[in-house]
Amino acid sequence: MVSRRIDAKWLREGAAQNLLGILDRDGEEARVVGGAVRNALLDVPVSEIDLATTAEPSEVTRRASGAGFKVVPTGIDHGTVTVVIDGAPFEVTTLRQDVETYGRHAKVAFGRDWKADADRRDFTINALSASKDGTVHDYVGGLADLDARRVRFIGDAGQRIAEDYLRVLRFFRFHAAYGEGPLDKDSLHACITARNDLAQLSRERVRMEIMKLLLARGASSVLQAMADCGILGLLLAGVPNAVNFTAMAAAETALALPADPTRRLAALAVLVAEDAERLWQKLRLSNAEHIRLCEMAEGWRAMSPELEEHQQKVVLYRKGGERYTDQALLGFARSGAKPEDAAWHKLVTLPQRWPVPSFPIKAADLMERGIAKGPALGAALSAAEAAWIKAGFPDDKTRLAAIADAAAKG
Repeated sequence: MVSRRIDAKWLREGAAQNLLGILDRDGEEARVVGGAVRNALLDVPVSEIDLATTAEPSEVTRRASGAGFKVVPTGIDHGTVTVVIDGAPFEVTTLRQDVETYGRHAKVAFGRDWKADADRRDFTINALSASKDGTVHDYVGGLADLDARRVRFIGDAGQRIAEDYLRVLRFFRFHAAYGEGPLDKDSLHACITARNDLAQLSRERVRMEIMKLLLARGASSVLQAMADCGILGLLLAGVPNAVNFTAMAAAETALALPADPTRRLAALAVLVAEDAERLWQKLRLSNAEHIRLCEMAEGWRAMSPELEEHQQKVVLYRKGGERYTDQALLGFARSGAKPEDAAWHKLVTLPQRWPVPSFPIKAADLMERGIAKGPALGAALSAAEAAWIKAGFPDDKTRLAAIADAAAKG
């Protein structure tokens, strides 16, 4: 076993330190496990902190409740409770080992063996644990793999995958997030062997992993590898285009825009509206995601820096900021232009440079000019709006009055 130390503020003070303090004493041991340890060693943000302990769930509950913390039995059959401290949740799981495994479900037995608990996890870099003094414990070679930026299954890769086929997708996602260089050969081979078993997974779980993968720093090369080995096509039920995905990611970076998973999914797999419909069903996307994909499929071809600025403003006014940006970026990604292309930058950034105005002429303005309520009023409003847009979205009262007068006269 190799050990190292971490010096993280959340380990030295605050809620996590308090929880470790009540669990790591009186004959029981508790450690931080998994992603928090991995991320602390990589000096990247820690979003959640999970603990493992030798204490059984009833003892964890007794101690945490006695300290005034809220305890929720979120996975009591598998030894997990969630302790809530000052609004922050901490999953606390009793050490365990699988007695039987079938898919993602397992029959477990509680224990006190830290190595046995590490052996049952998925990847070596996720099997690290840290004592409350910061000492990192490694039973499976996770530190060496972390130093090498290598994502590797613990033990037999095929066996790990058979325990939960979602681990195929997690392997690619974790490599995209933390790995560098080529994919681990043994792990990749096991993923390819199990690719047809991905059909057993729920669409919701697949969607969750795909959306996370699309945001990872190394997603471009990993998606290409998944496409090359036939896995990505199975997941998306279509022909993915990793080149367009790479162009989208590069465009977002060049424009300092936040990475957006729905927009990146469109670049990867949506060319026409039928693609959006297929993905909606295949990944059980939300209605909002489905609508965005459909709108991108229908609108990206019309976006071009060759449009005059007034035409660009008309498009932005009609579509709104999000739809305009989605479609402009997708057009940019599919244009073949370089990420630093100035003309495309000017097109995409129009919402930041031009606040979209609201149509200033109201029904009351036309009624004052003799138009009665009814179809004629609606037609006059539409005519006034069209004239206002054609005039360049003026805001001075004289021009607006002239537009209203003309609309009222028909």
